[in-house]
Amino acid sequence: MADVLLEVRGLTKVFGGLIATNRVDLDVLTGETHAVIGPNGAGKTTLIAQLAGERSPDAGTIRFGGRDVTALPAPARSRLGLARSFQITSVFREFSALDNVALAVQAHAGHSFRFWRPARREQALREPARAMLDTVGLGERADVVAGTLAHGEQRQLEIAMALATGPRLLLLDEPMAGMGPDESQRMIRFLDALKSRHTMLLVEHDMDAVWALADRISVMLYGRLIATGTPEEIRANAEVRRAYLGEDFD
Repeated sequence: MADVLLEVRGLTKVFGGLIATNRVDLDVLTGETHAVIGPNGAGKTTLIAQLAGERSPDAGTIRFGGRDVTALPAPARSRLGLARSFQITSVFREFSALDNVALAVQAHAGHSFRFWRPARREQALREPARAMLDTVGLGERADVVAGTLAHGEQRQLEIAMALATGPRLLLLDEPMAGMGPDESQRMIRFLDALKSRHTMLLVEHDMDAVWALADRISVMLYGRLIATGTPEEIRANAEVRRAYLGEDFD
């Protein structure tokens, strides 16, 4: 059995009277693509925010690579190899695609953005940035201003920025959000090509993407994980069908 890369136990987050995550237990194995699904308001994005270090849990523990990271802030987790993409694209729209990835390389190295202007000419930043753009299929778009890229290309660019930090685990928050059918299919093919090289935790509403990509699936409902299993096990789970997939799902 593969090693457990991410181990979550009893993770709880409360906002007023709302329990966003309710004693969540979750394991992500090295090398797998693990999807988290559930209806809107199930707590998926709050879960991702706690894993990335952007929100502090009220209870529970998060261990990454065998280390307790529960109290570590997001930058420290990033340096350990946790990288997140966001539900809403978060690129620097006025910079080129290459500049965006070079900024991610620079930030991961611990340098200040105040030194960005001279750093734009630094080959130590630009060479790995170009290599990462090639990896995600945007090599020929390196000099294009990010704000003019198609929506799907901006999502690929955001993932390139995450990959530029050398992650051990990619936290992907709805990478298909806002995409049409053709863009979604291209993103599915792109993520499928990454599977052999990267461990991924995928939060996604697009069930075509989930069935195509996930090795295991966890289902959230009202802040709780109600099931975890292979895609075949999740399809056959009566509670999941009633709560989320629907009785008529096949």
